[in-house]
Parts: sequence; structure tokens; C-alpha cells
Amino acid sequence: MKTINPDKNQLHELLANRWSPRAFSYEMLSETEVANLFEAARWAASANNEQPWRFIYSTDRNSETYRRLFECLVPFNQDWAKTAPLLMLTLVRTNFTKNNKFNRYAQHDLGLAIGNMTVQAASAGIYVHNMGGFEIEKAKELFGISPDFEPVTMIAAGRLGDINQIPSDLQETEFTMQKRKGINEIATTDFNFDLI
Repeated sequence: MKTINPDKNQLHELLANRWSPRAFSYEMLSETEVANLFEAARWAASANNEQPWRFIYSTDRNSETYRRLFECLVPFNQDWAKTAPLLMLTLVRTNFTKNNKFNRYAQHDLGLAIGNMTVQAASAGIYVHNMGGFEIEKAKELFGISPDFEPVTMIAAGRLGDINQIPSDLQETEFTMQKRKGINEIATTDFNFDLI
């Protein structure tokens, strides 16, 4: 099996410095900054250019939409996400529009859109924290989501805040160095490698 040795100095700084904080500033994002996040997502690649991703979002903590989004989060995520100036629910259209057949690539394509959004955010000093900890059925109910669409994740985004505003048990992990599997654990030229 061939060993892959990356030149870490060639990794773009927006990717190298990306992380998912929990301490968000109360500072609001501008309408243009938020629009740019969705514009970046809009230009992601997708199977048959289906663009199956959808976002329900709010930047107004006093709005009904923000309240409903916040209510969908599990208590653990509510404890820290309450200061995020931007909350959103991500969804995919589960079938292709042209033939109504199941789109098995929809969540993959949503991931590409969020990847674009995350890099755009990083370029503007905005941090993105993706969350799986939310109640899917509650989201469907609170937003009257059609059976054609499936909630996938939730996202909190904003600028960095004061670490003291998040629960003390989370503070010690806030700046812990990220760990990733080695390249040779995730990529190989050997067809028979162990996919663990």
C-alpha cells in the first residue's frame, strides 16, 4: 500500500484553522454576511444540478423562527447555542424534481453546500458549528415540513464569544487541539484495506 505524505504547509489556512466553537458572541451578523453564506452554499456542486439543500434560518433572537429553531435543539446544545446570532435548520429534498425518484446523493450534496458555506464563513471571521443533536420530528411539526423534505442537521454560526458564557464543563474542551485520522487511515490505493 502506498503511503501518502502531505505537505501541511500547502493546506489553505481557512481549512487548517477551521474549528467548531461553542462560545459565540452576541454580536449580530450583517444581512450581507448572512446572504454571502447562502450564496456560497448556492454554488455547490450537486447531482444533476438538483441543488436539493434548503435552509430555515433566523438572525433575530426575538423572532418566532429563532424560538422554534432553538426549541428543536436538544438541551445540551441549547446550553451553549443560545448566544449564536444565526441558527439554521438544514434540509434536503429527498427525491429528484424531474422524475420523483429517490435522490441518494441529496445529503452528500447538502454537505458540499455546507462545506462552501463554512469556508465562506471562515473568510469573514465567522465560525460555524454543525449539530446533529436536535429533534427531527419536532422540527417537522414546528415548521410544517412537507414529506418531500427531510431535516438533516442544525447549525449555529457567529463570531467568537467569551468562553465564560458557556457551561463550565465545556470550557476546558473549547480550545482543545483537534484530532484527525491520518491520511493513510482514510485513503488508499489498495482495494482490500480495512474500512474501520
